[in-house]
Amino acid sequence: RISLLVDPALSSGLPAFLTPRPGLNSGFMIPQVTAAALVSENKQRAFPASVDSIPTSANQEDHVSMATHGARRLLAMAENVVNILAIELLAAAQGCDFHAPLRSSLILERVRDAVRTRVPHLEEDRFLAPDIAAAAELVKSDALAAAVGREILPRLDVRFDGVGAKL
Repeated sequence: RISLLVDPALSSGLPAFLTPRPGLNSGFMIPQVTAAALVSENKQRAFPASVDSIPTSANQEDHVSMATHGARRLLAMAENVVNILAIELLAAAQGCDFHAPLRSSLILERVRDAVRTRVPHLEEDRFLAPDIAAAAELVKSDALAAAVGREILPRLDVRFDGVGAKL
């Protein structure tokens, strides 16, 4: 989805890389590459740990689930997904900004406003790691669910504390 936003041939009139001055500024080019790398890393981590067993305990256990290893990989994958969603959220807000003064639906405007209270519009290139970190914190908080409202996400009650999700 990020790729669709940064490509002017696919984004219905948005500027290349979501920057007002493509060519001079790289805009969301590097964040899109970062998100793509995180997606690829998650695809590699998704290989089931259980199919790569090795005998343990003096060959007393010839099949080991590798559950701990799998759980550690899943935790890293979850953190990657948070960052991927953070980049996508920033790119979507940036894309909506370019359509001003047109506005989206009330719900989507509340989401964009939640983003913009934490991260300003990208006019010129800057170090984006703090922006991505702020958006990641937004993804992990309940602020987006609150912005969207229970009419859209009636059963969403998940908190992410940085270690794991809590239902």
